[in-house]
Amino acid sequence: MELGLDDKVAVVTGASRGIGRAIALALAGERARVVMCARHAGDLDAAVAEAGQRGGAARGVIADVTTPQGVATLIDAATGAYGGIDIVVNNVGGSGGRDFDATDEGDLQAVLDRNLFPALRVSRAALPHLRARGGGVIALVASIYGRESGGGPSYNVAKAAEISLAKAMARDLARDNVRVVSVAPGSVLFPGGGWERRQKADPAGIAAFVTREIPFGRFGRPEEIGDVVAFLCSPRASWITGACVPIDGGQSRAF
Repeated sequence: MELGLDDKVAVVTGASRGIGRAIALALAGERARVVMCARHAGDLDAAVAEAGQRGGAARGVIADVTTPQGVATLIDAATGAYGGIDIVVNNVGGSGGRDFDATDEGDLQAVLDRNLFPALRVSRAALPHLRARGGGVIALVASIYGRESGGGPSYNVAKAAEISLAKAMARDLARDNVRVVSVAPGSVLFPGGGWERRQKADPAGIAAFVTREIPFGRFGRPEEIGDVVAFLCSPRASWITGACVPIDGGQSRAF
């Protein structure tokens, strides 16, 4: 299917590895011009080089979007390089305390600062540029644990907040021809990710988790998230807004 993303300018945060990298590569493969953001150069440089080989232009920006200055650096770099923004994918995130005993005000604030507030700030900073183009798409990468219980309490709260924010934005921004969607990945395995670390620390326990929790009997792959997000950001998904799309191999139990 031709997605119609030729020369669209897409900003992807947390793009140096894992799900963010896969999303950026999928967009580049559809000939979008991708601005890939991460905090460190090493993995980012390799990801940008690969994106450039997929058919679209790619540029890396080193910035920490958990800070207002980092957000400004990213948006200025994107508009300076390509003259505007059409798509924003908010992928930066991270977890915190694994149970309620480890969840205090500091833990909750730290997890919100890694997940919700970067999505809010990047979206708000990019919005004038989307409006100037006559519309666009904002996507938030949440989690199945924003839709149902699982994971740590602060992570649940932050991801549920992202899904709620996306819905509110979608209602408000439709008048500007801006679609807003969220996606809820299940457990995805990639080098350097949390599931790989847990798998190395407890191979038998993680094998039992996969057998018990994921009907297909395997972890998800980043590319399986990237392809769905590319579709949702494309004109082919023009009547999808406000939705949260699970991408989880049947792992979640919510309706």
